[in-house]
Amino acid sequence: MKLALCNEVLQPMPFAEQCVYARALGYEGLELAPFTISDAPDQLTTAQVAQTRRVASDAGIAIVGLHWLLVKPAGLSITTADGALRSRSVDVMRRLIDLCAELGGAYLVHGSPAQRRTPQGEEHAVALTRASQCWAQAGEHASATGVVYCIEPLSADQTDVINTVAQAAAVIDQIRNPALRTMLDTSSAALSDTESPAALIDRWLPSGHIAHVQLNDRNRRGPGEGTDRFAPVIAALMRHRYRGTIAMEPFVYEPDGRACAARSIGYVQGIIEALTIEAVGRK
Repeated sequence: MKLALCNEVLQPMPFAEQCVYARALGYEGLELAPFTISDAPDQLTTAQVAQTRRVASDAGIAIVGLHWLLVKPAGLSITTADGALRSRSVDVMRRLIDLCAELGGAYLVHGSPAQRRTPQGEEHAVALTRASQCWAQAGEHASATGVVYCIEPLSADQTDVINTVAQAAAVIDQIRNPALRTMLDTSSAALSDTESPAALIDRWLPSGHIAHVQLNDRNRRGPGEGTDRFAPVIAALMRHRYRGTIAMEPFVYEPDGRACAARSIGYVQGIIEALTIEAVGRK
């Protein structure tokens, strides 16, 4: 398993300093939020993309994937009744898929709750259909590009379109594209799913639906900074021989992002070490 940090945790540090600091803490990768490097990430030039990748490489850290895809440019939506705006949003999604591949990333996480809510006065089923059509197009482009596009289940206080892994899996099964998958955000799962995060891994990882994992407490802080326990989550991933990335994604930074990044990786590395020792002792 590769441990990564969602890079917005280290804002407002310049990207080059984020890379150096995250690597010094022991992270192998950064999960990049495109809005942190440009107000128009879909319009980055080839030279700008190459420079971003070079900065990370020089620091010894990989850009493993992208998340928070539709924050910038402003005004995007995959559930709006405005067909032209949905088309524009899909164009941005396609460009970000290209950006992910150009940066050396392997996956994209489509969270962006504000850009996928049911419009006021409309039916949820209509909004879900529109979103699914957009995700199908993103999946096609991801397949052609060689990356994985993940629909992120988010808690109901953020959006009403896809709140559980089962709901995401239903969309994926309907579209039937191996490049379109889902992922597990432990905070949202703890708030909105009917099963524990560990049980969700046991259920959905062997089926191939889950392609990525983000760790955070239901209180929106990092792993180990609340009441949620993450040893069962890590144990489930190890049990199923998960070889993907685990990204730390706290949203509340106390005392600050640098401290949260350090605490998160130390906590998770401690769990991994303890479980590894336990597994060796059983042999």
